[in-house]
Amino acid sequence: MESQRVVVVVEDAAAARAALQWAVGNFIRGGDSITLLHVCPPARSRRKSRRLRLAGFQLALAFKDLCNGIAEAKVEIVVTEGELGETVVATVNKLGATTLVVGVHDKSFLYGAPSPYSRVRSLECRVLAVRHHATARDGFLNAELTQIETISLQ
Repeated sequence: MESQRVVVVVEDAAAARAALQWAVGNFIRGGDSITLLHVCPPARSRRKSRRLRLAGFQLALAFKDLCNGIAEAKVEIVVTEGELGETVVATVNKLGATTLVVGVHDKSFLYGAPSPYSRVRSLECRVLAVRHHATARDGFLNAELTQIETISLQ
């Protein structure tokens, strides 16, 4: 089977962690490339920008710990600055990702677009949107998966 290039959106939200946990347990295989992507909001000062990037990198390192159980997976961290939705789409397409994994929550970048799927349509990969439910049963993650396939009509 061909290896995948998976990009996971890193946010300080339970849904983002749950999405990565779900992907590690159910989707990502050994030999896949995983990019943990954190997008910082634009900052006016260099000092604030540095602080935001450092905090984003530390958050991504915590996410990287969740990937430790995957044999032979290559994990990289990308911390960048910009508007969340536009930057995620641009970075995912630039990296040539096969899959984007995103945690869905009330402030998810997927909801910030003029129409719910306008950003998704410009992605050139599969999108796995995972919604985290606060309850866990018998130690298992309670999550709901939505797979969004994007195709171009010609």
